[in-house]
Amino acid sequence: MKVILLERIGKHGTLGETIKVRDGFARNFLLPQGKALRATKENQAKFDRERAALETRNAERKSEAETLKIGLDQRSFIVVRQAAETGQLYGSVAARDIAEILSNAGHSVGRSQINIKSPIKNLGIHSIDIALHAEVHATITLNIARSEDEAQRQAKGEDVTAGAREDTFVREVGSVMDEEGAEHEEL
Repeated sequence: MKVILLERIGKHGTLGETIKVRDGFARNFLLPQGKALRATKENQAKFDRERAALETRNAERKSEAETLKIGLDQRSFIVVRQAAETGQLYGSVAARDIAEILSNAGHSVGRSQINIKSPIKNLGIHSIDIALHAEVHATITLNIARSEDEAQRQAKGEDVTAGAREDTFVREVGSVMDEEGAEHEEL
């Protein structure tokens, strides 16, 4: 399906371009969200009449996003969650959790703007990309730990799960050694 873009859409194109996209992408995302119009002669004429207003609106949104980026970019947030000794979280930290953390900190960011491929399931320091506008991105850091003290130790570079991994390794090696010892006794 051919559409006329009403704003910049990622890698697809910029304001005013007529592009060909898959039907489902156009019907389910671009058209209902008001990000594009079907490419017809009537819609092209409508776009040409409203182009200046659309460009002004896009510039305003971009300047708002850049203002938000100044307050948000390179900030670090501490997230306290329950986790096993090995660092595996009992739950996960998903985009909605991150949006709630940012909202509590006074930033208006929707969960659709948070770019994570899958929920975070481990303790540690994680870098998160946030798309504030098609042309403006911010990066925040989440310090996920079991306590505030542990978060401070992680921030200094300490691996808070190292002891648990060593214990697991020693237990595994010990069980392998016990099994090999039992095999040699049978011979």
